[in-house]
Amino acid sequence: MSLESAEEIASGKIAPRNEIIPIIGVPGYPVSAALTIDIFVEAIIAKWLGRPPMELPTETAMLTRKIVSPAGDDDFVRVAVGKMGDKLLAAPLSRGAGVITSLVQADGLALIPSGVQGLEAGELVKVRMYRTRTEIEKTIFCIGSHDMTLDLLAQFLAGHNRRLASANVGSQGGLVALRRGEAHMAGSHLLDPSDGSYNISYIRQYMPNMNVKVVALVGRDQGLIVKKGNPKGIKNLEDLLSNGQSPKREIQFVNRQRGAGTRVLLDYHLNLRGINPDSILGYNLEEYTHLGVATAIASGRADCGLGIAAAAQALELDFIPLFQERYDLVIPKQHARSELLSPLYELLTDPGFRGAVSQLMGYDVSVMGRIILED
Repeated sequence: MSLESAEEIASGKIAPRNEIIPIIGVPGYPVSAALTIDIFVEAIIAKWLGRPPMELPTETAMLTRKIVSPAGDDDFVRVAVGKMGDKLLAAPLSRGAGVITSLVQADGLALIPSGVQGLEAGELVKVRMYRTRTEIEKTIFCIGSHDMTLDLLAQFLAGHNRRLASANVGSQGGLVALRRGEAHMAGSHLLDPSDGSYNISYIRQYMPNMNVKVVALVGRDQGLIVKKGNPKGIKNLEDLLSNGQSPKREIQFVNRQRGAGTRVLLDYHLNLRGINPDSILGYNLEEYTHLGVATAIASGRADCGLGIAAAAQALELDFIPLFQERYDLVIPKQHARSELLSPLYELLTDPGFRGAVSQLMGYDVSVMGRIILED
Protein backbone atom coordinates (compact mmCIF):
# COMPACT_ATOMS: atom_id res chain seq x y z
CA MET A 1 0.00 0.00 0.00
CA SER A 2 1.37 3.45 -0.88
CA LEU A 3 1.77 6.17 1.72
CA GLU A 4 -0.82 8.27 -0.13
CA SER A 5 -3.35 5.44 0.02
CA ALA A 6 -2.69 4.90 3.71
CA GLU A 7 -3.28 8.58 4.40
CA GLU A 8 -6.54 8.55 2.44
CA ILE A 9 -7.74 5.43 4.26
CA ALA A 10 -6.79 6.91 7.64
CA SER A 11 -8.68 10.09 6.82
CA GLY A 12 -11.76 8.14 5.69
CA LYS A 13 -11.68 9.43 2.10
CA ILE A 14 -11.48 5.95 0.55
CA ALA A 15 -11.84 2.36 1.66
CA PRO A 16 -9.08 -0.14 0.88
CA ARG A 17 -9.73 -2.79 -1.77
CA ASN A 18 -8.49 -6.35 -1.50
CA GLU A 19 -6.68 -5.39 1.67
CA ILE A 20 -6.88 -6.66 5.23
CA ILE A 21 -8.67 -4.05 7.30
CA PRO A 22 -7.54 -4.08 10.92
CA ILE A 23 -10.25 -3.66 13.56
CA ILE A 24 -9.05 -2.33 16.88
CA GLY A 25 -11.18 -3.01 19.91
CA VAL A 26 -10.88 -0.60 22.84
CA PRO A 27 -12.26 -0.94 26.37
CA GLY A 28 -15.69 0.47 27.10
CA TYR A 29 -14.54 2.67 29.97
CA PRO A 30 -13.39 6.08 28.67
CA VAL A 31 -10.18 6.32 30.71
CA SER A 32 -9.08 2.83 29.64
CA ALA A 33 -10.02 3.60 26.03
CA ALA A 34 -7.96 6.80 26.04
CA LEU A 35 -4.94 5.01 27.45
CA THR A 36 -5.26 2.20 24.90
CA ILE A 37 -5.29 4.74 22.07
CA ASP A 38 -2.25 6.55 23.51
CA ILE A 39 -0.18 3.39 23.89
CA PHE A 40 -1.23 1.19 20.97
CA VAL A 41 -3.47 2.86 18.40
CA GLU A 42 -1.32 5.93 17.80
CA ALA A 43 1.70 3.71 17.09
CA ILE A 44 -0.31 1.68 14.57
CA ILE A 45 -1.58 4.78 12.77
CA ALA A 46 1.97 6.17 12.72
CA LYS A 47 3.20 3.01 11.04
CA TRP A 48 0.44 3.18 8.43
CA LEU A 49 1.36 6.78 7.65
CA GLY A 50 5.05 6.04 7.49
CA ARG A 51 6.06 8.33 10.32
CA PRO A 52 7.58 7.68 13.72
CA PRO A 53 5.17 7.49 16.66
CA MET A 54 4.65 10.71 18.58
CA GLU A 55 6.95 10.86 21.58
CA LEU A 56 5.99 13.03 24.52
CA PRO A 57 8.81 14.76 26.40
CA THR A 58 9.81 12.90 29.54
CA GLU A 59 10.70 14.40 32.90
CA THR A 60 11.79 12.89 36.19
CA ALA A 61 9.54 13.92 39.07
CA MET A 62 9.17 13.07 42.75
CA LEU A 63 5.98 11.34 43.86
CA THR A 64 3.94 13.12 46.52
CA ARG A 65 2.25 9.96 47.77
CA LYS A 66 2.56 6.19 47.62
CA ILE A 67 1.37 4.27 44.56
CA VAL A 68 0.45 0.58 44.75
CA SER A 69 1.00 -1.24 41.47
CA PRO A 70 0.61 -4.82 40.17
CA ALA A 71 4.04 -6.36 39.75
CA GLY A 72 3.36 -8.25 36.50
CA ASP A 73 2.46 -5.38 34.18
CA ASP A 74 3.51 -1.88 33.23
CA ASP A 75 1.30 0.50 35.19
CA PHE A 76 0.36 3.94 33.86
CA VAL A 77 -0.79 6.56 36.37
CA ARG A 78 -2.07 10.03 35.48
CA VAL A 79 -0.50 12.74 37.59
CA ALA A 80 -0.76 16.47 38.27
CA VAL A 81 2.66 18.10 38.02
CA GLY A 82 4.02 21.16 39.80
CA LYS A 83 7.39 22.79 40.35
CA MET A 84 8.53 23.68 43.86
CA GLY A 85 11.91 25.41 43.79
CA ASP A 86 14.13 23.16 41.71
CA LYS A 87 11.99 20.05 42.33
CA LEU A 88 9.41 18.69 39.92
CA LEU A 89 6.58 16.96 41.79
CA ALA A 90 4.02 14.44 40.56
CA ALA A 91 0.76 14.01 42.48
CA PRO A 92 -1.15 10.85 41.49
CA LEU A 93 -4.75 11.57 40.50
CA SER A 94 -7.74 9.44 41.45
CA ARG A 95 -7.54 6.16 39.58
CA GLY A 96 -10.21 4.07 37.94
CA ALA A 97 -11.45 3.28 34.46
CA GLY A 98 -14.46 5.54 34.89
CA VAL A 99 -12.76 8.54 36.53
CA ILE A 100 -13.17 10.86 33.53
CA THR A 101 -11.93 13.94 35.40
CA SER A 102 -8.43 12.43 35.43
CA LEU A 103 -8.30 12.89 31.64
CA VAL A 104 -8.57 16.67 31.89
CA GLN A 105 -6.70 17.15 35.16
CA ALA A 106 -3.60 15.18 34.17
CA ASP A 107 -0.38 17.04 33.39
CA GLY A 108 1.43 13.83 32.58
CA LEU A 109 1.46 10.05 32.59
CA ALA A 110 3.77 8.28 35.03
CA LEU A 111 5.09 4.84 34.15
CA ILE A 112 5.72 2.23 36.81
CA PRO A 113 7.49 -0.63 35.01
CA SER A 114 6.55 -4.27 35.40
CA GLY A 115 8.29 -6.01 38.25
CA VAL A 116 7.83 -3.05 40.59
CA GLN A 117 5.06 -3.35 43.17
CA GLY A 118 4.46 0.36 43.46
CA LEU A 119 6.54 3.30 44.65
CA GLU A 120 6.75 5.15 47.94
CA ALA A 121 6.18 8.88 48.41
CA GLY A 122 9.43 10.71 47.69
CA GLU A 123 10.65 8.24 45.06
CA LEU A 124 11.44 9.39 41.55
CA VAL A 125 9.29 8.41 38.58
CA LYS A 126 9.45 9.01 34.82
CA VAL A 127 6.55 11.15 33.57
CA ARG A 128 5.47 11.56 29.97
CA MET A 129 4.52 15.22 29.97
CA TYR A 130 1.31 16.63 28.50
CA ARG A 131 2.43 20.15 29.49
CA THR A 132 5.50 22.12 28.52
CA ARG A 133 8.13 23.29 30.99
CA THR A 134 6.89 26.86 30.47
CA GLU A 135 3.36 25.86 31.48
CA ILE A 136 4.64 24.08 34.59
CA GLU A 137 6.65 27.17 35.60
CA LYS A 138 3.36 29.13 35.64
CA THR A 139 1.43 26.48 37.56
CA ILE A 140 0.06 26.99 41.07
CA PHE A 141 0.16 23.55 42.68
CA CYS A 142 -2.69 22.87 45.11
CA ILE A 143 -3.00 19.66 47.13
CA GLY A 144 -5.74 19.10 49.67
CA SER A 145 -9.51 19.10 50.00
CA HIS A 146 -11.75 19.05 46.95
CA ASP A 147 -14.02 21.98 46.21
CA MET A 148 -15.77 22.86 42.98
CA THR A 149 -14.79 26.51 43.23
CA LEU A 150 -11.22 25.41 42.50
CA ASP A 151 -12.35 24.44 39.00
CA LEU A 152 -13.75 27.94 38.52
CA LEU A 153 -10.60 29.43 39.97
CA ALA A 154 -8.54 27.50 37.40
CA GLN A 155 -10.63 28.96 34.57
CA PHE A 156 -10.20 32.53 35.81
CA LEU A 157 -6.49 32.11 36.50
CA ALA A 158 -5.98 31.08 32.87
CA GLY A 159 -6.89 34.64 31.93
CA HIS A 160 -4.04 35.85 34.17
CA ASN A 161 -1.37 33.65 32.58
CA ARG A 162 -1.47 31.11 35.40
CA ARG A 163 -2.47 27.48 35.68
CA LEU A 164 -3.98 25.77 38.72
CA ALA A 165 -3.18 22.09 39.08
CA SER A 166 -4.87 20.32 41.97
CA ALA A 167 -4.84 16.87 43.51
CA ASN A 168 -7.49 15.73 45.98
CA VAL A 169 -6.06 14.02 49.06
CA GLY A 170 -8.28 15.48 51.78
CA SER A 171 -7.67 18.41 54.13
CA GLN A 172 -5.23 16.62 56.43
CA GLY A 173 -3.31 15.25 53.47
CA GLY A 174 -3.03 18.78 52.10
CA LEU A 175 -1.50 20.12 55.31
CA VAL A 176 0.99 17.24 55.35
CA ALA A 177 1.90 18.03 51.73
CA LEU A 178 2.58 21.67 52.69
CA ARG A 179 4.79 20.54 55.56
CA ARG A 180 6.80 18.42 53.13
CA GLY A 181 7.14 21.31 50.69
CA GLU A 182 5.05 19.57 48.04
CA ALA A 183 2.52 22.29 47.18
CA HIS A 184 2.05 26.05 46.98
CA MET A 185 -1.23 25.88 48.86
CA ALA A 186 -3.86 23.52 50.24
CA GLY A 187 -7.64 23.69 50.49
CA SER A 188 -8.82 22.80 53.99
CA HIS A 189 -12.03 22.75 56.05
CA LEU A 190 -11.09 20.87 59.21
CA LEU A 191 -13.48 21.42 62.10
CA ASP A 192 -12.03 21.56 65.60
CA PRO A 193 -14.66 19.79 67.78
CA SER A 194 -13.42 21.54 70.92
CA ASP A 195 -14.39 25.07 69.89
CA GLY A 196 -16.05 24.92 66.45
CA SER A 197 -13.19 26.75 64.70
CA TYR A 198 -11.73 25.70 61.37
CA ASN A 199 -8.20 24.69 60.39
CA ILE A 200 -6.04 26.68 62.84
CA SER A 201 -5.51 23.93 65.44
CA TYR A 202 -4.74 21.41 62.68
CA ILE A 203 -2.23 23.78 61.08
CA ARG A 204 -0.46 24.02 64.44
CA GLN A 205 -0.49 20.23 64.71
CA TYR A 206 0.58 19.27 61.19
CA MET A 207 2.72 22.32 60.32
CA PRO A 208 4.51 23.25 63.55
CA ASN A 209 6.92 26.18 63.30
CA MET A 210 5.79 27.04 59.76
CA ASN A 211 4.61 30.56 58.99
CA VAL A 212 1.43 30.52 56.93
CA LYS A 213 -1.24 32.74 55.48
CA VAL A 214 -4.80 31.42 55.74
CA VAL A 215 -7.34 33.04 53.42
CA ALA A 216 -11.06 32.22 53.42
CA LEU A 217 -12.27 31.13 50.01
CA VAL A 218 -15.97 30.39 50.59
CA GLY A 219 -18.60 29.48 53.10
CA ARG A 220 -20.57 26.46 51.96
CA ASP A 221 -23.45 24.16 52.82
CA GLN A 222 -22.79 20.54 53.69
CA GLY A 223 -25.62 18.04 53.73
CA LEU A 224 -26.96 14.75 52.45
CA ILE A 225 -26.90 14.18 48.70
CA VAL A 226 -29.74 11.86 47.69
CA LYS A 227 -31.34 10.52 44.54
CA LYS A 228 -33.77 12.73 42.65
CA GLY A 229 -37.09 12.79 44.47
CA ASN A 230 -35.46 11.33 47.62
CA PRO A 231 -37.20 7.94 47.16
CA LYS A 232 -36.14 6.67 50.61
CA GLY A 233 -37.38 9.76 52.43
CA ILE A 234 -34.04 10.59 54.05
CA LYS A 235 -34.14 13.67 56.29
CA ASN A 236 -31.21 13.52 58.71
CA LEU A 237 -28.26 11.49 59.98
CA GLU A 238 -30.51 9.34 62.19
CA ASP A 239 -32.16 7.98 59.04
CA LEU A 240 -28.87 6.36 58.04
CA LEU A 241 -29.00 3.83 60.87
CA SER A 242 -29.12 0.22 59.75
CA ASN A 243 -31.40 -1.63 62.15
CA GLY A 244 -32.74 -4.60 60.28
CA GLN A 245 -35.39 -2.70 58.35
CA SER A 246 -36.76 -4.06 55.09
CA PRO A 247 -34.39 -3.96 52.04
CA LYS A 248 -36.58 -1.25 50.52
CA ARG A 249 -35.86 0.98 53.50
CA GLU A 250 -32.22 -0.04 54.06
CA ILE A 251 -30.02 2.94 53.14
CA GLN A 252 -26.64 2.51 51.43
CA PHE A 253 -24.30 5.33 52.43
CA VAL A 254 -21.09 6.45 50.69
CA ASN A 255 -18.43 8.24 52.75
CA ARG A 256 -15.40 10.43 52.13
CA GLN A 257 -11.90 9.09 52.78
CA ARG A 258 -10.12 9.30 56.13
CA GLY A 259 -8.54 12.71 56.61
CA ALA A 260 -11.14 14.52 54.52
CA GLY A 261 -12.73 17.53 56.20
CA THR A 262 -16.17 16.18 55.31
CA ARG A 263 -15.35 12.91 57.09
CA VAL A 264 -14.22 14.88 60.17
CA LEU A 265 -17.46 16.88 60.06
CA LEU A 266 -19.54 13.70 59.80
CA ASP A 267 -17.74 11.99 62.67
CA TYR A 268 -18.17 15.08 64.85
CA HIS A 269 -21.94 15.15 64.36
CA LEU A 270 -22.31 11.38 64.69
CA ASN A 271 -20.53 11.61 68.03
CA LEU A 272 -22.81 14.46 69.17
CA ARG A 273 -25.82 12.28 68.40
CA GLY A 274 -24.37 9.12 69.93
CA ILE A 275 -24.48 7.28 66.59
CA ASN A 276 -22.04 4.40 66.16
CA PRO A 277 -20.47 4.60 62.65
CA ASP A 278 -20.62 0.79 62.45
CA SER A 279 -24.41 1.06 62.39
CA ILE A 280 -24.29 2.91 59.05
CA LEU A 281 -24.28 0.67 55.98
CA GLY A 282 -21.48 1.94 53.74
CA TYR A 283 -19.61 4.03 56.30
CA ASN A 284 -16.38 2.43 55.04
CA LEU A 285 -17.28 2.87 51.35
CA GLU A 286 -15.03 5.80 50.40
CA GLU A 287 -14.75 8.39 47.63
CA TYR A 288 -12.07 11.08 47.28
CA THR A 289 -14.20 13.99 46.03
CA HIS A 290 -17.67 15.44 46.43
CA LEU A 291 -18.33 14.65 42.78
CA GLY A 292 -17.22 11.07 43.45
CA VAL A 293 -19.88 10.82 46.16
CA ALA A 294 -22.51 12.34 43.86
CA THR A 295 -21.52 10.00 41.03
CA ALA A 296 -21.89 6.95 43.30
CA ILE A 297 -25.43 8.07 44.12
CA ALA A 298 -26.35 8.93 40.53
CA SER A 299 -25.09 5.54 39.34
CA GLY A 300 -27.08 3.63 41.97
CA ARG A 301 -24.10 2.39 44.00
CA ALA A 302 -25.37 4.34 46.99
CA ASP A 303 -28.52 6.04 48.22
CA CYS A 304 -26.88 9.04 49.87
CA GLY A 305 -23.67 10.61 51.10
CA LEU A 306 -22.50 13.72 52.89
CA GLY A 307 -21.27 16.40 50.50
CA ILE A 308 -21.67 19.92 49.18
CA ALA A 309 -24.76 21.28 47.46
CA ALA A 310 -22.90 22.16 44.25
CA ALA A 311 -22.01 18.50 43.66
CA ALA A 312 -25.69 17.53 43.93
CA GLN A 313 -26.60 20.35 41.56
CA ALA A 314 -23.99 19.24 39.02
CA LEU A 315 -25.50 15.75 38.73
CA GLU A 316 -29.13 16.82 39.13
CA LEU A 317 -29.55 15.15 42.50
CA ASP A 318 -31.45 16.37 45.55
CA PHE A 319 -29.75 17.97 48.53
CA ILE A 320 -30.73 18.11 52.21
CA PRO A 321 -28.76 20.95 53.88
CA LEU A 322 -27.51 20.15 57.38
CA PHE A 323 -24.42 22.22 58.23
CA GLN A 324 -22.49 25.34 57.23
CA GLU A 325 -18.71 25.48 57.14
CA ARG A 326 -15.80 27.60 55.93
CA TYR A 327 -13.35 26.44 53.26
CA ASP A 328 -9.90 28.08 53.47
CA LEU A 329 -6.74 28.26 51.40
CA VAL A 330 -3.64 27.56 53.51
CA ILE A 331 -0.50 29.07 51.99
CA PRO A 332 3.05 28.86 53.39
CA LYS A 333 4.47 32.37 53.81
CA GLN A 334 7.28 31.80 51.31
CA HIS A 335 4.72 31.18 48.56
CA ALA A 336 2.18 33.73 49.79
CA ARG A 337 4.64 36.50 48.91
CA SER A 338 5.57 35.12 45.48
CA GLU A 339 4.69 36.69 42.15
CA LEU A 340 3.25 33.33 41.07
CA LEU A 341 0.30 33.68 43.45
CA SER A 342 -0.38 37.41 43.05
CA PRO A 343 -3.20 36.87 40.46
CA LEU A 344 -4.92 34.60 42.97
CA TYR A 345 -5.42 37.44 45.45
CA GLU A 346 -6.72 39.70 42.69
CA LEU A 347 -9.39 37.16 41.80
CA LEU A 348 -10.63 36.91 45.38
CA THR A 349 -11.85 40.50 45.07
CA ASP A 350 -12.88 40.27 41.42
CA PRO A 351 -16.68 40.75 40.93
CA GLY A 352 -16.67 38.39 37.95
CA PHE A 353 -15.16 35.52 39.91
CA ARG A 354 -17.35 36.17 42.94
CA GLY A 355 -20.42 36.25 40.70
CA ALA A 356 -19.49 32.94 39.07
CA VAL A 357 -19.08 31.25 42.45
CA SER A 358 -22.41 32.69 43.61
CA GLN A 359 -24.13 30.87 40.77
CA LEU A 360 -23.14 27.56 42.32
CA MET A 361 -25.64 26.15 44.79
CA GLY A 362 -24.84 26.40 48.49
CA TYR A 363 -21.98 28.92 48.46
CA ASP A 364 -21.50 32.12 50.47
CA VAL A 365 -18.90 34.52 49.01
CA SER A 366 -19.18 37.12 51.79
CA VAL A 367 -16.11 35.60 53.50
CA MET A 368 -14.04 35.36 50.29
CA GLY A 369 -10.60 36.93 50.67
CA ARG A 370 -10.82 37.42 54.43
CA ILE A 371 -7.45 36.88 56.15
CA ILE A 372 -8.02 34.26 58.86
CA LEU A 373 -4.38 33.96 59.94
CA GLU A 374 -1.09 35.55 58.93
CA ASP A 375 2.08 34.87 60.87
